Amino acid sequence: MRVITGSARGRKLKELTGMDTRPTTDRVKEAIFSIIQFDLEGRRVLDLFAGTGQLGIEALSRGAASAVFVEHRREAANLIRDNLALTGLAGSARVVDGDAFAFLSSARETFDIILLDPPFAAGLWENALDAISRFDILSDHGIIICESPVQQELPALSPPYFPHRVYRYGQVKVTTYHKEVGA
Repeated sequence: MRVITGSARGRKLKELTGMDTRPTTDRVKEAIFSIIQFDLEGRRVLDLFAGTGQLGIEALSRGAASAVFVEHRREAANLIRDNLALTGLAGSARVVDGDAFAFLSSARETFDIILLDPPFAAGLWENALDAISRFDILSDHGIIICESPVQQELPALSPPYFPHRVYRYGQVKVTTYHKEVGA
């Protein structure tokens, strides 16, 4: 697992052992960042269910202003801190060692881009998307990037949140939602 491009290009990231974390493949990661390449510079990013932190780290490497990483497993949160130190991006990041839903309900900030990649076996997409829209933590004209298995049905959200596009990469799909104010 490595950073694909930007200021930390080529840096290898540490990975967790075991089957509790399913890292995003380089192919899917590259596709995600192709989708948002013109929307990333100077933006505030939330990496929810962060795992190793690779998606948020890639965003920082490509010019995001800041990133918040939320991960409930202590060993994973510590690994994210290690990976941020390895890439020299810790100064633009905050790691929250806690439950994603508790974070969403207490967040006092908004984000321009939310990277949503929960554990596939946990089935958390609907609850996470509902919480994001209910607590309204996405900034106006913001983007949610949701990675899921191709067969996973994702919910429609209430306005001003709208599904934008669905991309398929083998057994994985990436769904984008936009927050369109005044739509």
